[in-house]
Amino acid sequence: MVVAEHVPVLLERVLELFAPALSDRPAVLVDATVGLGGHSDALLSAHPQLRVIALDRDPNALEKSAERLAAHGDRVEFVHAVYDRLPEVLAERGLSQVDGVLFDLGVSSMQLDRAERGFAYARDAPLDMRMDPTTGPTAAEVLNTYPPGELVRILRDYGEERFAQRIVKAVVAEREREPFERSERLVKLLYDAVPAASRRTGGHPAKRTFQALRIEVNGELEVLRRAIPAALQALAHGGRIVVESYQSLEDRIVKQGFAELAKSRTPPGLPVELPGHGPQLKLLTRGAEKADETETEHNPRAASVRLRAAERIREGT
Repeated sequence: MVVAEHVPVLLERVLELFAPALSDRPAVLVDATVGLGGHSDALLSAHPQLRVIALDRDPNALEKSAERLAAHGDRVEFVHAVYDRLPEVLAERGLSQVDGVLFDLGVSSMQLDRAERGFAYARDAPLDMRMDPTTGPTAAEVLNTYPPGELVRILRDYGEERFAQRIVKAVVAEREREPFERSERLVKLLYDAVPAASRRTGGHPAKRTFQALRIEVNGELEVLRRAIPAALQALAHGGRIVVESYQSLEDRIVKQGFAELAKSRTPPGLPVELPGHGPQLKLLTRGAEKADETETEHNPRAASVRLRAAERIREGT
């Protein structure tokens, strides 16, 4: 299997979905999670009149994407911000609407590749997991200070971990002996706490706990619940939104946000659509689209992607 490094997921599909909203006109797109800039690079190259506002909470990602996108000059503006600050970012630039918004959610290739960030359970590293390493609690602080009941909730809700109670019992006993600092010790605890039968069939025993801790540390789901409605509100008529999610909890939030604006609010049984009660969104994907086998072979990160897209329409059209 050939593994490509930092390859944008579903790039051709993203370009195809945005083309009607960005082609042959001055347009503004918000890349809400610019990462290493792969999607933005391709969009800027495809649309010479496009301007991109590139957000990321990770200063290292902004630095790397600025290097990659330097050839596009002042057509790109970089903003250190979490994506739920989208309304504020646009207001500061005198913008009320944009033509496109892109979200590529989850942990980036760069964050996984840098062992010191603590996202990957395959290598020993400090238990950090902050997407913005300049602020907020670390994963170690969560493990060492949260009440047991809260830890159980996090593992169940954010990691969908069946053995949350067993894991937390072991964590509490261990942290009383010595606070957690590095990932290797946690991975060993998880390996011992998860039953052997589940280890054989359920993937790596650390995967779900690491996901849960990362989501908690970064407030990912709460941020997304605020960000999706804000992004939809910011779309101009004919503007498009594309969201790539990598786990079911994110995808559910996106699906629900889209569905709310894609349905009619006219009471059932009326023969005509009431003014101001029609759908505000047109869904551009049937359910969530996945990467094909060819892409996942060349880019393993694409294996779990779920892509949804929608277009802002005038009510009743």
